Parts: sequence; C-alpha cells; structure tokens
Amino acid sequence: MQPRDTVKIQLENAEATAAIARRIAPHLVAGDCLLLSGSIGAGKTHFARALIQTRLAAVGLWEDVPSPTFTLVQTYDDTHCEIWHADLYRLTGPDELQELGIDDAFKTAITLIEWPDRMADMRPDQALEIHLEVSGSGRLLTVAWDDPRIAVIEDFQ
Repeated sequence: MQPRDTVKIQLENAEATAAIARRIAPHLVAGDCLLLSGSIGAGKTHFARALIQTRLAAVGLWEDVPSPTFTLVQTYDDTHCEIWHADLYRLTGPDELQELGIDDAFKTAITLIEWPDRMADMRPDQALEIHLEVSGSGRLLTVAWDDPRIAVIEDFQ
C-alpha cells in the first residue's frame, strides 16, 4: 500500500473537532492507534472524549471521559474491544510507558495517545497521526494515516 498524503482540515470550533472524532470512531478496530499531538489546549482531550463517547454510545453505554493527565491511562470497554486513552505528558521516558503495559494494548485495543513525542521508538508504524493546533478561533487538524480509511477524513466538510 502506498502512503497517503497528509490531510489538513480547518475546524471552525470545538463542535467541528468533536464531529470529526465522531466520524472516525466507527471505523476503528482493535489494534488501531491514534497519536494525538498539539500544544496544551489544542483539543486533544476534547477529540479523544468525543471519539470514546461515540464508541460507547453505539452500544448503549455512557461514561464520563476525564483527561488521563494524572491517572496516565483510562480504559473503556465498548463491548467490541477495549479503548485505552493515555496522556503521556508527565512521563519522563519510554521505560515508564512499558510499565503501563501499553505495548500489549497496541495489539488488542484501540489506543489514543496524547503527547506521543514521549514514546520515542515505541510508536506503532501504522498509527493514525492527528495534530491539532490553534488557528484563529478554531483548530487546524493535520492527519497522516497510511490506510484507506483516511477517506472518511478526506471528505469531511
């Protein structure tokens, strides 16, 4: 498979950020990893929260989805697979990441990783990379994914 080009989308507001997360959510399967990068306040947790709540709602579940900044990892079960939401901001090195057991989750769960720069060489090769940056009153979303499912993002309006 040939790598796809990077997709850039201007998101007008927080609702647009949530809308694209909701669009991606049903297309994910166990073993998918989303690497969410961007500065503090760029919308990484907002994106993750919308995605997780969409997956849970699809099977009639609801949970509050807090930021895992202090817990490092929050897990959810959407009855199809586990979802791991990790915030690596406070990690000092990749050895701490191994202690969390996240390498096993890369194979069996959907993983959403905030601050993936803390992962060093533990980044999964086929990860969906999402970068959010403040742009005016909205966000600029940049997506890179070497997977045909990127089409669900390419035609987002």
